[in-house]
Amino acid sequence: MQLRAAGIDTLWSTRRAPDWREVGNDPEWGVAVEREVNERTRAGLPPKSVVGTTGLILSDSMKTGINSGALVSRGQISCLGAQSVRFADGTQEKIDAILWATGFRHAHRHLRGLKLHTKDGGIRVLEDSVSAADVPGLYFVGYGASASTIGATRAGRKAALAAVRRLRTVAATAHSSGPESTDRRETASA
Repeated sequence: MQLRAAGIDTLWSTRRAPDWREVGNDPEWGVAVEREVNERTRAGLPPKSVVGTTGLILSDSMKTGINSGALVSRGQISCLGAQSVRFADGTQEKIDAILWATGFRHAHRHLRGLKLHTKDGGIRVLEDSVSAADVPGLYFVGYGASASTIGATRAGRKAALAAVRRLRTVAATAHSSGPESTDRRETASA
């Protein structure tokens, strides 16, 4: 939503439909979440991801994002092109940058086609800890040190600012080279 506030058109992609939950000021909510996690692990089941357990909290700002279209998922990404994204429903959009929020369990095998992975299976990131070293305009939130609540908050800010800087550069380049390059979007995925 911060990118839209900066005048950048965005798309949101998720692997499954968002699980919005109205929590309000319920002091027992956190206790219930902890109980659910403990029940799974006591039963020998692997814990769910953080969002798989908590859902996405439907705050007033999230409601505003949904109403504006910023937080309406386009569904899964099926294919990335050089400057485009195709979704599972077959629709395709032109893009200039991707902000990839990987979550608390790294989910990036689907990026193998971009040849980002090292021989050890990781992805090299730059000093800012969010920018992909080998693909300009690709940012990771929830990967590496940012796979925690505090780390994700910092990384989200870094990635958003880096994406804004990149998109300003892309827009300036597109403006100087003609109108055919100006209809691009940024895609964010979680």
